[in-house]
Amino acid sequence: MSQADLYETLGVARDATADELKKAYRKLAVKYHPDKNPGDAAAEAKFKEISSAYDNLKDPDKRAAYDRYGHAAFQGGMGGGGGGGGHDPFDMFREAFGGRGGGGGGGGIFEEFFGGGGGQSAGGAAHGSDLRYDLEITLEEAVKGCEKEIRYRRPVECKKCHGEGAEPGSKRVTCSTCGGAGQVSSNRGFISFRQVCPSCQGAGQTIEKPCTSCHGEGREMDSSTVKVRIPGGVSTGSKLRSAGKGEAGQMGGQAGDLYIIVHVKEHELFERHDHDLFCEVPIKFTLASLGGSINVPTLFGKGTLKIPSGTQTGTTFRLRNQGVPHLRGNGKGDLLIRVQVEVPTKLSGEQKKKLEEFAEVCGDPANPMGESFVEKAKKFFR
Repeated sequence: MSQADLYETLGVARDATADELKKAYRKLAVKYHPDKNPGDAAAEAKFKEISSAYDNLKDPDKRAAYDRYGHAAFQGGMGGGGGGGGHDPFDMFREAFGGRGGGGGGGGIFEEFFGGGGGQSAGGAAHGSDLRYDLEITLEEAVKGCEKEIRYRRPVECKKCHGEGAEPGSKRVTCSTCGGAGQVSSNRGFISFRQVCPSCQGAGQTIEKPCTSCHGEGREMDSSTVKVRIPGGVSTGSKLRSAGKGEAGQMGGQAGDLYIIVHVKEHELFERHDHDLFCEVPIKFTLASLGGSINVPTLFGKGTLKIPSGTQTGTTFRLRNQGVPHLRGNGKGDLLIRVQVEVPTKLSGEQKKKLEEFAEVCGDPANPMGESFVEKAKKFFR
């Protein structure tokens, strides 16, 4: 029977880098790890297959031999000094994840990905998984801060068995399959594998009569509500933690946490640049010419902006402390207002006449372009 190509097993190209190999292995190892697929023989076989493929390809000598000879490189001592056998897939898993997550129920393998959760000891208590909630808020709420009430569903402690998983009056007994160890071992030739006990799922104990409400899990789905205080100054991607509001632990295990990920909606008037806010305000050309004061919007109420005479379109003004507050520290950013001078598109006869008189006084008909520009462009008019 032909053996699967090692690169295809990991889903990478033949010229994949060491980092790409490791990334592909980590993704597949998490998916097929026995801790995540208890009692699933097919998942266990896949886990061993990808572990063997990674073991051979992560070693430069073995990889070179495989690229030249294929699977024959690992038969009869050919190639990189060792075959695909003899590796412990769980040791490799711990190595790839920096020592996290053992095989056979020795700790939650998903600790690294989102703050922990899922680990189960031989005593049966398992830490509940963390949960994520994506919360969308307005720019006003992000700047000023607010309080939000979040409603979501999560596994909570079973009300009938109080998290024990057993019917009232029933008890737990030592697992006859693993003898209370929570793990079982099996040999495949020279290779020894450890995995979560399929009978007790690593708890070391079994229930005489499972709870009819939660079917022995000790948890049931229910709706939860939590109030979250959003501090002023948060931005898209800010993460808030509500301790103990994640999944309930199993058999007395600690509950996980709830992580709220903030998403700030776009505003119709203001743009945010770090701690500053930016806004464009149109003004009449008469105001730009003569100067004056205008009322401008801010997220903290009405503001006043003084426009000097002769203001040009695109000029930016700064209103101090009208921006976004600093999350850690005192003070706020500023509000930057860029003015756009509006040129009238429709003029009455009287308006047109007055403007023509104004242009005549200014000498505009003879010099329709600005003097500074004409001076720079003289050579182009020769």
